[in-house]
Amino acid sequence: MKDITLKEIAIKLGISITTVSKALKNYSDVSQKTKNAVIELAQELRYTPNSFAVNLRTKESKTIGLIIPEVMHHFFSNIINAIIDEAEKNGYLVIILQSNESLTLEKKQVELLINKRVDGILMSLSNESNNDDHIKQIVERNIPFVMFDKISKLCNCSKVIIDDQKAAFNAVQHLIDNGCKKIAHIRGPLNPQNAIDRYIGYKKALEKNNIPFDSKLIYTCENVTFQEGIDFAEQIINEHPDVDGIFAITDLVAVGVLSYFNDRGIKIPEQVAVIGFSNWFMSQVLTPKLSTVDQPSHQMGIESFNLLLEEMNYHKLNLPFVPRTILLETAIIARESSLKKNNN
Repeated sequence: MKDITLKEIAIKLGISITTVSKALKNYSDVSQKTKNAVIELAQELRYTPNSFAVNLRTKESKTIGLIIPEVMHHFFSNIINAIIDEAEKNGYLVIILQSNESLTLEKKQVELLINKRVDGILMSLSNESNNDDHIKQIVERNIPFVMFDKISKLCNCSKVIIDDQKAAFNAVQHLIDNGCKKIAHIRGPLNPQNAIDRYIGYKKALEKNNIPFDSKLIYTCENVTFQEGIDFAEQIINEHPDVDGIFAITDLVAVGVLSYFNDRGIKIPEQVAVIGFSNWFMSQVLTPKLSTVDQPSHQMGIESFNLLLEEMNYHKLNLPFVPRTILLETAIIARESSLKKNNN
């Protein structure tokens, strides 16, 4: 079925295209009888406005783009839900795209959103991305733009983040306060800023407590998966049987560590204490329950959308907008995997 146009409605009713348009918009200078006739025929013919034409006229699409590395991770799913809720409250639809941690795919997605003329873009970078040309293009085109969680410090745009260094420092300090003296770190890939900052926080905690840094205790994930947690737990125990603490980049990796230790009869936390990052809901139902860093994902989604909305409103009024960064608080959630009895 081909799209119905205003012209076809006008011809069928014997009125002008302008009158049809005004009737559909409830203009006061069109009689109620004409409005009723237009609306009735439009519904009968299943007429829908040409969104592209509307966008050209209003210079708004009432859509925003959201690019995230993965949808299935609970952290990002919470952010998605919060953004969708806030967008709906403000009359916006959200185009959700998943980069799968691929720079190539991320570039295509940015191009798609620009071509779709979205009103703004929200983005958490893939592991391969930094301040590449596709990111610069968003800023240069003056498209309202907010990065969250995985960001580039080089990009001059608004950001919603946590203090990853401080959060990681506190996580490692928690292990030290509970008696750990030799702590391994299963870190994220080398490129993402949050992985870099958590690694720095780990090192700073060791330094503050006069614990020598040993690069052999650093294990680097490629994809930050459950299986990598299992594999690295095995490596750590084989290569450093005296390790008594592990700080993992995410809860998903930490769960892999717990799984391996449980299968091998390694006592947690008596032999090895473990702490993760993000406060995944599964961390509370494991045995033992996983200590973690609570990362406010829902709040991050709310703040990200509202910061983007503010910039879009400035943009509509042709007013300059100064990018800013919102820093959200984290908290240590101490559970069974790190609380050694003699240190409670």
